[in-house]
Amino acid sequence: MTPEAKYFLVKAEKLVSEAEAMLGINLNEAAGRTAYLAGFHAAQAFIFEKTGRSAKTHRGVQSELHRLTKDDPAFDPGFRTFLSQSYNLKAIADYETGPGSDVSPERASEATQAAKRFAGYVGTLLSQP
Repeated sequence: MTPEAKYFLVKAEKLVSEAEAMLGINLNEAAGRTAYLAGFHAAQAFIFEKTGRSAKTHRGVQSELHRLTKDDPAFDPGFRTFLSQSYNLKAIADYETGPGSDVSPERASEATQAAKRFAGYVGTLLSQP
């Protein structure tokens, strides 16, 4: 694994830990946003390892991850949609107001656990020869 990909994974793991801590004090919007960012950095690790470069935007990371994995039978298809689904939590936390603009504890917890699994999965994939 390249040092750059490792840096992205370390950042993803740190963000997962932060999201877990946020859940413990009911900061659900922050936890949901941070879970997404953990997945974003794990995806960046995968992208960098495969292409030698990183994507610059949220949409670019999502698109590039999908492009790189769409025909790869070794990549768990359940993780292809993680970023787009969890981005919704980031959008709610960052932009939404009024009724329905809260991230529930359940959604934040599910996103955090999914981010943890995703980062671990990417780490495992990139550690294989």
